[in-house]
Amino acid sequence: MSTRTKKNLRGILAAVTTPFTEDGSAIDEAALQRQVERLVSAGVHGIVPTGTTGEFTTLSAEEYRRVIELYVKGADGRIPVVAGIGALSTQGAIDLAQHAETVGADAIMLVPPFYDPLDLTTLKSFLSAVAESINIPIVYYNVPGATGIQLTAAELAELGDIDGVDYIKNTSDDAVGLAELLAARTDRIKAFNGWDTLTFFGIASGAEASVWGTAGVVPELAVEFWEALAEKKDLDRARELWKHLWAISDFLESVNYVAGIKAGLELIGEPVGPARLPIQPLPAEERERFAGILRNAGVLPAVAA
Repeated sequence: MSTRTKKNLRGILAAVTTPFTEDGSAIDEAALQRQVERLVSAGVHGIVPTGTTGEFTTLSAEEYRRVIELYVKGADGRIPVVAGIGALSTQGAIDLAQHAETVGADAIMLVPPFYDPLDLTTLKSFLSAVAESINIPIVYYNVPGATGIQLTAAELAELGDIDGVDYIKNTSDDAVGLAELLAARTDRIKAFNGWDTLTFFGIASGAEASVWGTAGVVPELAVEFWEALAEKKDLDRARELWKHLWAISDFLESVNYVAGIKAGLELIGEPVGPARLPIQPLPAEERERFAGILRNAGVLPAVAA
């Protein structure tokens, strides 16, 4: 490979949905472009398509590539695009990663094969093979709940020894492990927060970015929170904002995440279609609960008395 590129990823990286038409049969390209414009206007620092929030497991091979291409084209160099890459074979991941680089993605977020959990040696071999096939940096997607790969902070830090694996998105509720990564392992790899309800903890502990599905629903609130906590070090203001962001994040962790995100976007008047089957829409009572949380956060107008 030629010279490896570096990309300084920092701030609120919104994990974005894949908008579908009303029957879920096709990508809604116009809604996708509207989503990009809304997030760029809100000041988010990057977007992460085709991850968990982007329902990558439901996309056909052609759709997967098209969604990455559309997000890169929509962002148009204004903010970084970190393409989520997930496949059940090394070659499948390489093919997607090379496509992402070819169409202009700034980095990839790579989840390991998620059916038969890999041991650490096999995982390193997988990551090395993908890293050697591209020049853009890799964010390792640590999501033990989906992959079955449970690594200690020390083992996660070892992954940073692989050339090109620069970052970890830590989608784990292990706050102690995240604390260790951020306090004692930053010389080996940079860890981003990826567990919504740990966002305050992660950023306050030194995470330089948060890959956050919630930010796709309330981007202005998420950006204001980042500015208060990470940039201005205004702990009091950050705590005020976090009360609302925690309530939203806690709700999303209590329901099917994609269904919750898509319901939230519909509630705020930015619909992106349904989640693909077998995921079901949120039940009416859960939608109403979410609407109440969004009203409390000032995102939806208050109900008239």
